[in-house]
Amino acid sequence: MTNKILLLPLAGLLLISACSTTHKRRALKNKYNPSVAEQAEYYRVQEQLIEKDLPNCRGCIHGSSHEKTFASPYKTYEISEEAAKELGLRNTKFDIPVTWNKQTAMWVKFFTGRGRVHFLNYTQRAGRYAPVLSKIMADNGLPRDLIYLAMAESGFQNHARSWAKAVGPWQFMPATGKKFGLNIDWYVDERRDPLKATIAAANYLKTLHGLFGSWELAAAGYNAGEGKVARAIRMYRTHDFWQMSKGRYLRPETKNYVPKIMALAIIGKNLDVFGFHEIEFQRALDYEEIMVKGNADLYELAEVLQLDFEEVKRYNPEIVRWQIPPYVESYPLRVPVGAKEAWEKFDEKDTVVADNFKTYVTSGSQSLSQISKKFKVPHDVLEDLNPELPEHAYLASNTVVQLPFRDDHSLRDGLYADIYEKSSRKNRRIRRNDRMMASYARKGKLIKNPSVFYTVKKGDTLWRVAQRTGVPMSTIIRTNSHLIKKRQILPGDRLAIR
Repeated sequence: MTNKILLLPLAGLLLISACSTTHKRRALKNKYNPSVAEQAEYYRVQEQLIEKDLPNCRGCIHGSSHEKTFASPYKTYEISEEAAKELGLRNTKFDIPVTWNKQTAMWVKFFTGRGRVHFLNYTQRAGRYAPVLSKIMADNGLPRDLIYLAMAESGFQNHARSWAKAVGPWQFMPATGKKFGLNIDWYVDERRDPLKATIAAANYLKTLHGLFGSWELAAAGYNAGEGKVARAIRMYRTHDFWQMSKGRYLRPETKNYVPKIMALAIIGKNLDVFGFHEIEFQRALDYEEIMVKGNADLYELAEVLQLDFEEVKRYNPEIVRWQIPPYVESYPLRVPVGAKEAWEKFDEKDTVVADNFKTYVTSGSQSLSQISKKFKVPHDVLEDLNPELPEHAYLASNTVVQLPFRDDHSLRDGLYADIYEKSSRKNRRIRRNDRMMASYARKGKLIKNPSVFYTVKKGDTLWRVAQRTGVPMSTIIRTNSHLIKKRQILPGDRLAIR
C-alpha cells in the first residue's frame, strides 16, 4: 500500500490535465481547478487497477475490507460475539466501528425486508464503483468500509440529488464540494464524477476524523455538518455518539444515519447470510481519454465517435450540459475503449464546435441581468456568450441575445432539469405543511380578546403546547395565525391560548 500511495503524486505529475482557463473578459472568472482532476487520472477504472485481492472477502461487496487489508494504519473492529451468533455472520470484522444495538437492528430489518429491493439495487451498482472507491479511500489512509457511507448517501448513484441540493455519489453540498476542490458551475458539476468526488470525500472525511477522533462522529458530521456535531459535543460533554444521540439536539436524520451505515456494512459483508445470492454486479466502466477543445458540441462529438449522446454523458457525468466548458483550452473526455481511434482518424476536429444556440430577441429596453433572471442563467455565462453586448447597459429593443441552450432543445429537456424543475421535495413538503395548517385554522375557534398567553419554551411544538395547555391545536393555530403563517414557533414567542 505504501508504494501505491507514493505513486499518487508521480501520477499527478505525469498526467497533468490540459484544462486551463483562457483570459476572455472578466466574465470568465470560473477558473477550472485541475487539482482533483489530476489525482482522478490515477484511478482510471481499468481492470489492472482493480486490486486482485478484493474478492478475498467471500460473500462481500467487492471493495469491503477483509483480513488482507487489516494492516496499519487501519484499526480493526469486530462486531460482538452475541450479534455475530444471533445473525449467523461469516464476516465479523470491519475497519470502521460497527455497533449492534436497537437502531442498527432496525436498519438491518429494513434492508432485508421492506427495503430489500433498494439494497439489491445499491449492491448491483456497487460492482461498478465500490472497488475503485475503496482503493481511493485506502490510498488516502482511510478505512475501505467507508464505501458504505457512499452507499447510505446515494446508493452509488452519480446523479442522485437531494431536496437540499446535495448532489452525486457522496451527496456534496455546493459549498463543501468547492471547498474540497470540486468544480461546480453552469457547465460542469464534479460532484457527479465518482472518481473526483471520492477524492474530495476522502479529504473531507479525513478532516472530520481529525476534528472529532471517531468515525461515528465523523459520519455524523458528514451528515449534519461539523459545526452541529461540535456544538453537540459541547452541549452533552461527550464524544460518545450513542450518548449524545439520546438527546434532542441532533436531528433524527443524523441519529439514524450512523446505524444505517453500520447496517449496510453488516449486510454488505455477509450477502449470502441475508439471502442475497448471485448478485448481478454491474461491470466497471473501462475507458480511454481523448483531448477535445473547449466549447465542443457533445452531440457532434458523439456522431464522430459513432456513439449515442447518452453514452458520452454516461462516461462523463460531471458535464451537465451539451457542450464542453468554453473557458478551457482543452478537456480530457472519457470514451469507451475503442472509440479513441475514430477521434484520432478524424481530421476536422476544430469543426466540432457548439454554435447552435437558442436566441432571445429583446422586447423593449432590457439588460443582461434581467434576461439572466428570466431564463435562470448565470449572468457571467450570458456575458461570455455575448461578448459584443454591453455588460451593464440596457439593450435596445430587438437586440438578439444568445442563450446557452441548444437550438433544437426544449427548456424542459433533462439537461436543464436542475434549473427548470417545477418543485423540489422541500417545496412540496412546505406546501403540504401549509395545507395542513390551513385545514387546522379553518376548524379552530378564534379567541377574539385573549387574556391568557403561553410563552414558548425550547423544544416546544404546537402539539406539545396544546397538550400542556389543554387548548386544541386548531384553536392555537387560528388565533395565532399572524405569527404561525410566517414561520415555525420559536422560544420566547407568546401564544394566545384563552
